[in-house]
Amino acid sequence: MLQSALEIDRPVAQPEIIEFRSAHQAPRMLIADDDPCVLRLLADHCARMGFSVDTACNGIQALLKANKTKPEIIVIDVNMPEVDGLSACAHLLGPDRSPVNVIVITGSRDRETLERCEGFGAYYARKGPNFWSDLESALLEIQPRMAGQILQCNMPEAVPVRLRPRVLLVDDDDDINRLLSTRLGKCGIDVAYAPDAAHGLRMAAREEPAVIVTDYFMPNGDALYFLTRLRTSQATARIPVIVLSGRQLNEVTVQDLKRTIHGRPGACHILAKSGDTSVLFETLRKFCGFEPASIEPMFRQSRLPR
Repeated sequence: MLQSALEIDRPVAQPEIIEFRSAHQAPRMLIADDDPCVLRLLADHCARMGFSVDTACNGIQALLKANKTKPEIIVIDVNMPEVDGLSACAHLLGPDRSPVNVIVITGSRDRETLERCEGFGAYYARKGPNFWSDLESALLEIQPRMAGQILQCNMPEAVPVRLRPRVLLVDDDDDINRLLSTRLGKCGIDVAYAPDAAHGLRMAAREEPAVIVTDYFMPNGDALYFLTRLRTSQATARIPVIVLSGRQLNEVTVQDLKRTIHGRPGACHILAKSGDTSVLFETLRKFCGFEPASIEPMFRQSRLPR
């Protein structure tokens, strides 16, 4: 799948052109992370440093963009859907590829991850208290001529980079929220919880989740009301939304949930709440990079309460 996806975007061979870059042209940087909060923080901060920043929210998108735009620096998360960061590094830093500097970021303390980064010749910055200083050190080594701009835009360590992507659960059923929170936590995903649409709207804007999972039938507004309100705010306009329902929804309701709202996407998936949780978790895997795949069989043994 990876190879075929890349071949689609591979440019036709052209005569070699030597590009003379102006001294004032900003170095191109591609940042890839499945956590929208981290992606925004990194993109804003690096743009202020003077880099020309492009972003990707998963591994496949990162590889396609890197293949097309040929960035000089790639900042890439380890745990991402589609293709993980280390697999992307293996491709990007291959012997037949154009030179590129890669900074790998992760919340993991796994020694093997660090050793693989060193084996690729990649830089390494761990999400946590020292993240911004680690990133700054790597950028200073890669682009010493930009030292003044990089140091001038020093990011206060008080601005945290959260370690794991976050899912927002919106449901008035405590049993469901406890079950999903436990399972997601064991997958390396942080969970925020809201009991109804009103709380969900406030938390979606504040928490910047990678994806929202919401019940359809809730007090103070159903999923259609919730989705419509999400799409009217710039801060929450494009957060993917998965709708769960313990009752059969009619075709009109399904189409209303899936339709474009104010030019923005409707629900990306509508799932039965009584279904095997493996269906939900495989859907979530498209938006969040899960860490411990070894616990996946336990999902297939669990069913959501009706």
